[in-house]
Amino acid sequence: MDKRFAISEYPDTAAVVKQLDDLIQKPIYTIKSDALKNYIEEYYEKKCTQSKRMIDEAKEIIPGGVQHNLAFNYPFPLAFTKAEGAYLYDMDGNRYYDFLQAGGPTVLGSNPIEVRSRVIELLNDCGPSTGLFHEFEYKLARKITENFETVQMFRMLGSGTEACMAAIRVARLATGKKYIIKMGGAYHGWSDQLAYGIRIPGSKWTQAHGVPRFCFKNTQEFFPNDLHDLERKLRTNRLRGGTAAVLIEPLGPESGTRPVDKDFNKGVEALCRKYGALLIFDEVVTAFRMGMAGAQGYFGVSPDLTVFGKVVAGGYPGAGGLGGKKEYMKYLAAGIQSGDKHKKALIGGTMAANPLSCVAGYYTLCEIEKNNAAQKAGLVADKLIKGLQLLIKKHNLPFVAFNQGSICHLETVGTVHFSINWSKPWQIPGVLKATSERKKEMEHMGAAYMAEGIVTLAGSRLYTSAAYTDEMIDDVLARFDRVFSNVAVKA
Repeated sequence: MDKRFAISEYPDTAAVVKQLDDLIQKPIYTIKSDALKNYIEEYYEKKCTQSKRMIDEAKEIIPGGVQHNLAFNYPFPLAFTKAEGAYLYDMDGNRYYDFLQAGGPTVLGSNPIEVRSRVIELLNDCGPSTGLFHEFEYKLARKITENFETVQMFRMLGSGTEACMAAIRVARLATGKKYIIKMGGAYHGWSDQLAYGIRIPGSKWTQAHGVPRFCFKNTQEFFPNDLHDLERKLRTNRLRGGTAAVLIEPLGPESGTRPVDKDFNKGVEALCRKYGALLIFDEVVTAFRMGMAGAQGYFGVSPDLTVFGKVVAGGYPGAGGLGGKKEYMKYLAAGIQSGDKHKKALIGGTMAANPLSCVAGYYTLCEIEKNNAAQKAGLVADKLIKGLQLLIKKHNLPFVAFNQGSICHLETVGTVHFSINWSKPWQIPGVLKATSERKKEMEHMGAAYMAEGIVTLAGSRLYTSAAYTDEMIDDVLARFDRVFSNVAVKA
């Protein structure tokens, strides 16, 4: 197993949580209204005219004007036409530093020629899909199983959402139990049963509009980083049908925005063994970004099932899969196996494991391994976060910056750090109002970053890649410095 990891030093979780606790108790610091107005008038209105025209037209035929929630940016989404290395280019020709990285999978940087050339070769020979078996289905699965000790078998699917759906079906079949416990605030896709307790711990069904409440009958959440809360639920469930699985993001909810202690995952594993529940690691973000062995390799944990996302297709379409131990993965067998009489989970996907996805994914993982890309991206992230921390101190701001390898967090309002306590229902409207207000200001900060040529994930998360250099990070920090100089308490 490749023991090189992106995290050079695990963050002091207690110190980070203390800073985040302090942040949400303070007034909102955000971009000054006159500075935001200037960014809109001088940048967006003058330098992004083609994007604005395109979005105005798109709104007539696409709900909201864009097809993906990551593309919603204030004051309007920009249309990007080129991705290369550490840069993105919009249709007006403006260049940006890419810290969105397609939501995380492009550890090598965007559109690397080493992968692109293989994809073009495949398209010339085979085309993107045949509906039949292709050799790279095997090669990709083999590559993943060689690097993840707990992944003895791998099944390609269309997305991380589908993989999470498959994981809980397998868990129920394998254990004969019914409850699924997830970590409050974590995101495991948008399927009905898992759209529970997302973004805000304790929020239960309140953020799952359009989903009938009965869908959550057998879904529960526990408070992040709280093993005692998890055990209470496991113990109670033992008396009423049992827990099929505990599903977690190993760095903490929303990819570590609420970080967990370094020994937390081992604690969850011990509880799963004690109560007979499967442990499911959602490594959509962490697999191959934290290292070739993922978060489970870093933490030394042995999950029963592992959810993979966009990286297994190198950022190309068809981006997800489920891996795990043979005794559980047998419930996903696609064909008829001699003497195999157990029930199979209902799983499908005509475009799953198409040749394009598998070729792109295989060569992406080969390049990440060969170039030690995960560790390189992590070192660049260390430099970025240290620089941001100095800028925060320079401008006397309450912001919180930390990283877990190449997954960087810049919390300016602490939206995800709120939680809901149902024993005090009178507080719930206030929490929901506060998070809505802070989310708006987070979008305003994101607009300022974008106008300075920095693309982030929702204005609060940044992914680095191996394509970044120290010189680039110095330039990026100079741009953040300009933004921070225009921040003040919200009027």
